[in-house]
Amino acid sequence: MLRDKPSSADPAVLALQALAHVAGDEDMGPRFLALTGMDADALRANAGKPATLMALLDYLMANEHDLVATAEAIGVKPETLALAARKLGSDW
Repeated sequence: MLRDKPSSADPAVLALQALAHVAGDEDMGPRFLALTGMDADALRANAGKPATLMALLDYLMANEHDLVATAEAIGVKPETLALAARKLGSDW
């Protein structure tokens, strides 16, 4: 069941939760790494950096299936992740 986080939820926290899900997914994880050119060590070293979080959210925004699956996995609506991407993009 989806729980809608308040609109004041920290977009960086949502992005980190989404990143944790994507990195642990056997299909999405390798695809995200391939698209970014990072390996697992680089991802771990850069996980909290704005560029990495934006790359992850851009990745999700480009693939509705992955966006929906990730949103469901972390317990938010897809629109909440899209809003986090917009907020992070304007903050950084």
